[in-house]
Amino acid sequence: MSWSGGSVGARGRCVLAPNASPMTLDGTNTWVLREPGASRSVVVDPGPADPGHLDAVREAAGDVAVVLLTHHHLDHSEAAAEFARSVGCGVRALDPAHRLGSEGLEEGDVVAVDGLEVHVVATPGHTADSLSFVLPAEGTVLTGDTVLGRGTTVVAHPDGQLGAYLDSLDRLYALAETHDLGTIWPGHGPVVDDALAVLDHYISHRQERLAQVEAAVAQLRAGGIADAAALPRQVVEIVYADVDPVLWGAAELSVRAQLDHLRGGER
Repeated sequence: MSWSGGSVGARGRCVLAPNASPMTLDGTNTWVLREPGASRSVVVDPGPADPGHLDAVREAAGDVAVVLLTHHHLDHSEAAAEFARSVGCGVRALDPAHRLGSEGLEEGDVVAVDGLEVHVVATPGHTADSLSFVLPAEGTVLTGDTVLGRGTTVVAHPDGQLGAYLDSLDRLYALAETHDLGTIWPGHGPVVDDALAVLDHYISHRQERLAQVEAAVAQLRAGGIADAAALPRQVVEIVYADVDPVLWGAAELSVRAQLDHLRGGER
């Protein structure tokens, strides 16, 4: 399913960045959030420093109260400070290095702008600073790269940690179940219409991959070819044999996170 952004629900508009790739799918989703009838908006993940994209975000957003970041990866954060300065607001993020202004962003915060409420949920794992944003009035959660609109995400060792990621998926599932969050507005790809089903798939997929990695390591060791330095790539060649080799570099980062998890190396 291709995705081009546009209006979503009563409070959301996705401005799709022109940075499509195997890793970013159709491009980065920059989300403009505004309460119906309000004049000010919230912009989530301004994305790459592409002048045409930033002009489109400014046109969609109008008067911007604040910029929020789901995490620090450049396809989400690169243009944040530049964009915020151009519209006269601050950038709030978990990582102080990516803030503009004195306000940070952390678990339990509620960003309120002209009746719009954005509830901050810590969801580390994809990165250490990954956050998700719940919009109760829309029954949705913005997940950044923690959950994508198509396919699955990368847990990139060493910043990404599988144990934290699995905990975050469990937390999102519980939030969706108890707070009636029916949809997901992701950082890449189309809107997810059945949050619980996709989160359940993500959880089971990760457990299956972990079991496959564990079995591949046992196979390599039994054959006497499990060299420590080459092990991650050897595992990729077994477990991800049906995946386009162009994605094997990213898969190896995930395998390194899985191996670290299996060794109990996460802290």
